[in-house]
Order: sequence, then C-alpha cells, then structure tokens
Amino acid sequence: MTAVLARQNTSTAPKRRNPLDLVMNSRLGRLLGKIGIAPRPASSEGLLDLAGALLSLRGKASGPAIASAFFDLYEAADLAPRQAFLAKLHTNYPHDVGAIDAAIALWSQNRDDGAAQALHDASESPCQRLIRMLNLAPNGTRRLLSMRCDLLASHEQTPGLKALDDDFSDAFTAWFNAGFLEMRRISWDSPAALLERIIRYEAVHSIDGWDDLQRRLQPVDRRCYGFFHPQMADDPLIFVEVALTATVPGAIGEIIAEERATIDPRAANCAIFYSISNCQDGLRGIPFGNYLIKRVVGLLCDELPQLKTFATLSPLPGFAQWLAQSRGKGSDVPPERELRALAATYLVRGRSPRGGVIDPVARFHLGNGARLDAVHVNADLSVNGLRQAHGIMVNYVYDLAEIEANHFALAELDTVAASKSVLALVDGNSAKSGKLHGAA
Repeated sequence: MTAVLARQNTSTAPKRRNPLDLVMNSRLGRLLGKIGIAPRPASSEGLLDLAGALLSLRGKASGPAIASAFFDLYEAADLAPRQAFLAKLHTNYPHDVGAIDAAIALWSQNRDDGAAQALHDASESPCQRLIRMLNLAPNGTRRLLSMRCDLLASHEQTPGLKALDDDFSDAFTAWFNAGFLEMRRISWDSPAALLERIIRYEAVHSIDGWDDLQRRLQPVDRRCYGFFHPQMADDPLIFVEVALTATVPGAIGEIIAEERATIDPRAANCAIFYSISNCQDGLRGIPFGNYLIKRVVGLLCDELPQLKTFATLSPLPGFAQWLAQSRGKGSDVPPERELRALAATYLVRGRSPRGGVIDPVARFHLGNGARLDAVHVNADLSVNGLRQAHGIMVNYVYDLAEIEANHFALAELDTVAASKSVLALVDGNSAKSGKLHGAA
C-alpha cells in the first residue's frame, strides 16, 4: 500500500518546468518570437540569445521583463553553463568595428560635441550596455554581483573573461561610488536579518554566536558602522568594528574578551578599528573601504572630541607564508624578539614581484595614509592568528595631519611610513641578517 501511494504521489507531483519554457510560453516569449528571437534550449545558448534580445531592443519598455527572464534562466542553471555563458559573452558581442571607424571619421571631420558623443557611444562595449540593462531587473544589482562571483570563480581567466570583468568593474565602481552610499551605525537593536549577516560576514575575528555579537555591539564603548547601497538596504557592503579604549591595545583579547571592564566613552582616548570586513565578493577590487574609515573618524571626532588617537589592531594574513618562503618550509618559528623584527621587515621592506607592499591588510591601511606604529607578539593566539601570522598583530595609526604625506611617500617614493620603534626593529634585523628579505 505504501509503495502504491508513493507511486501515486510521484505521478501527481508537479514537475519542475524549464525556466526557458516558462519564458517562451509567456506573452513576452510570444512577442520575442514575432521579432525573430527564439532562445535555444541549452542553458548557455539560451542565455546568449536573451542577452542578444536585450541588446537589440529599440526601446526600454520591455527591458525589465527580459532582464528578469534572463536572470530566472541564469539562476536556474548550474555553475558550469553559467560560466560557459560568461566565457562566450564578450566574444559573441564584441565592439562594432564599423561603427567605431565611422565615429572616428566623423570626429576627424567635425570635432564637435555631437561627434564626440557619437565616438563615445560607438566605443562603448556591448557588455557594458548589457550590464546596465540587466540592472533593470528586480534585485538586478544584487544579482549582477552574484554573476561577477561566478566570473571570478572561473578556473581559466581568458582574455574575454578579463574584458568582461573590466566591464563589471567599471559599472560597479560608478554604482558603488562612496558618494552614493549610506553610512549607518549597526547596533544590537538593528534588524535581526542584518545582525545575522554581520555574524556570517565577519572575516577577521569570527563571531561565536549571538552572545559574542552582543558583546561587540551593545556596550557603550563599542561601535560598528557599515556602508549600504540603496538597492541593498539591509545587506552591508563593508563594515568596521570599533573599540573605544583608554590606551592603544597590543592584543585582540583586550578587545573581545568575554570578561572586561566597560569604560565611559567620554573617558576614552583612543578609537581602535579592530575588524574590517568586506561583505560582497562580487565587489572584490572596488575601492570604498578607505572612505568608510575616514567617515567614521570624522563622525567620532564630532561625537567624542576628546579622542586623541585613531588606530587599528590589525592581522598580518601573509606573514607566515612569507616567513616560510624566506627561511625554508618547516623551519622553526623564531624567538619572539626576532619574530617581531622579521614582521617589521616584512611590512616595511617586503615587496611583491609586481611591486607594492606584500601584505593585503598593510597595503590597505598604508595606502590610506596610516602609519605603521607598533608590532606585537602573542597578540592573536586563535587558530587563525597562529596559522597566518604566528600570533603577530600590528597597530596602524591614522594621524589626520600626516595622512596625505604618508600616502604620497608610499605612492611616489615607495616608502612605508613607520614609527621610530618599528624602524629600529627593521634596522636591527638588517644588521643581523646582512640583507633584507625582499620579494615574496
């Protein structure tokens, strides 16, 4: 009897319809057929056809409907056909060489605003135009971010994928300009859905459940701020956690310990940025984190004018790997004094093969104009802290009077702004080893 019921249930269960069939059997699909657009059954081919339909539209009235149908089909496909579509997109819809040549000829002849606009329009990548039109779909911005995640996850970065990623980067740099973003404080009273995302997105010091999150958000000497986009109101792009302290801490336990003494914010001398987390993988490489820190510094200066020091307590995610390459894999961890000197050398003198500071966190803060102020051993004894940096953490100080000069020194002179104590560690290590550890 059970088997019979199971067969009956199976036979009467509604079958999942192919998203492409749903599109083509709709009124929109019939209209597409009238203008000669009939998406092919294969997922990647059907996606290319719908992309072509969007690019061929004379008007924008049907744009949102076709963009929505495109995303329905894209999101129903497995990762492999999605990535196959992305790999073919730039090749199937290249620049219009004839239109560019005609626009260049017009510009050579007229050199007026109309000719300049014609050249601009002709030289725009069709993929850039497609990205803009896909953004018309419901939740289009969020869905485009997911699409770029698929692109970044592709094993082979072909010239076509690289060109498509450049188109995504150009669009996202404009859409996620700091001037368009809203900075909001995230507190224990924020919506539960947002707080759940904070737990999930925390990338530096993992949050161990709701009690841990409460310790970071509720006390009067703790702050958290994030950037939000109007199209993603409850999903932060990036957030920073701030501790108000009497002195600059040298270990993360002083900030996130379960048992600690809370201080009156008006008695604090320092604002410590101890965790900065990028939340949207699809925005990798889009710069706005530096604007967040500077906005938070300005806000805290207004709220608590007695604050004298704005600093970080930061990890060194690449230090252990660099040290293993420098000294040989399997080498013993050096004594604490030597470890501090090597970490200072890594940050001040280490350069990647392509140039620039090796460590990604150092590159971020030093590029923002911060000063490398102190190196601490036994500062992060978590599994992750020991694995990536042998427990080392550092302080970067944001001195508003020095930021521009520090940024100039790094960008133009390839010189890291560092305190005398840090430079003394570097000089001591140089004298001991006879040479500095250079590229990774």
